[in-house]
Amino acid sequence: MSAPMTDYSRFAIYYAPEPGPFAEFCASWLGWDAATGTPCAHPELPGLPRPVAEITATPRKYGFHGTLKPPFRLTGSRAALEADLAALAARLAPVEMPGLTLSRLGSFLALTPEGDTTALAALAAETVRALDTHRAPPTEAELERRRKARLSPAQEENLARWGYPYVMEEFRFHLTLSGRLSAEDAAQTAEALEPVLTPLLPRPFRVGALVLFGEAPDGRFHILHRYALAG
Repeated sequence: MSAPMTDYSRFAIYYAPEPGPFAEFCASWLGWDAATGTPCAHPELPGLPRPVAEITATPRKYGFHGTLKPPFRLTGSRAALEADLAALAARLAPVEMPGLTLSRLGSFLALTPEGDTTALAALAAETVRALDTHRAPPTEAELERRRKARLSPAQEENLARWGYPYVMEEFRFHLTLSGRLSAEDAAQTAEALEPVLTPLLPRPFRVGALVLFGEAPDGRFHILHRYALAG
């Protein structure tokens, strides 16, 4: 899959599931299919505390994904980024873990990997490092917005070095399913979602490609190309 050259304001390297029931359900849950670049109808789930459209409003525009290299503005050409990304994927090996589980991370719901995530963290770190020459430095406004989160010294150091606080040792792989929820709403949402989502979760969970996403002028992210991990 490869999207046409268009004016994307930012790029990102994510995990995104291969086409299939898991990818389809999670796209419909968010209401945006990054693979097709189209909105999709939310599922009808009984027992939710609020409409799905409200629960998923914050993560919708990104599409269903797990971050490996966070969104960045490009310095240089998209063609150069794609060439380096293809070369990186050719030398990195796929990563496999037992599965995914529905988790509460702070005030939002996400899927998180089961088992040892050391190899996944190493994959993400190398993706951040190897492609960093393509990242334009963050603006002062972007830095200020990040610092509102009361960063730790390590996160502040990452922000200065890599343009994002939650990379390297601060990296925690997750696939976001909601915006901020109260504890009660999060519990109710998880209870409604779990019986439908759990049978679709991949076992084992395999990260087999680096997926290039682009942010379109309307702020929504699109899958541009999948680069199979072949190392």
